[in-house]
Amino acid sequence: MSEELVIRHCAPTLAGMKTGSMFSCMFETKDEMRDTIRRLNRIFSKRGIRTLPLRNKDNRFLIYVFRPEDLKRDLENGQVCDLLEKRGYCCKTPQKCIAQLIKRINESPDFPHEVGCFLGFPPEDVCGFINNEARDCKCVGYWKVYGDEEKARKLFDRYRKCTKVYCECFEKGYSLEKLTVVKKSAN
Repeated sequence: MSEELVIRHCAPTLAGMKTGSMFSCMFETKDEMRDTIRRLNRIFSKRGIRTLPLRNKDNRFLIYVFRPEDLKRDLENGQVCDLLEKRGYCCKTPQKCIAQLIKRINESPDFPHEVGCFLGFPPEDVCGFINNEARDCKCVGYWKVYGDEEKARKLFDRYRKCTKVYCECFEKGYSLEKLTVVKKSAN
């Protein structure tokens, strides 16, 4: 997996604008995937980011890049916690929620739509997507919008600009580590 692939799919998360990102990529072997995840986590751990494989299907891995502190904050949102608890999640710790997400992704015949809660999508949009069975949204960008369309469009624009700038910087020789923002604590 190339660093360019990580930047292209995860720039808003690397920049500290988004809780998490997911993408799929091929690896020749599980060992290659493990080595790559370890290498990325060595880079990211000092910057408040983790990388986890969520699923493997024929050596195509679903990779989750996220900010644990942001996920913890998101899971403390009552609307998010209610949505997840209705789907059998225990919101006590982000680790338990991620373990349950991994189980659902791997055991469920359908992709679990609550995944948006792990990516920083607004809870009203995740609920809207589930309740409307992905139909009748107001607009589509990084996700389908059922809530505040204007706010979402502005956010999509920020994410696109961030990705463009990050890809340009990477092409100019900036390292993945240099492009990964260390977020200041809210304390």
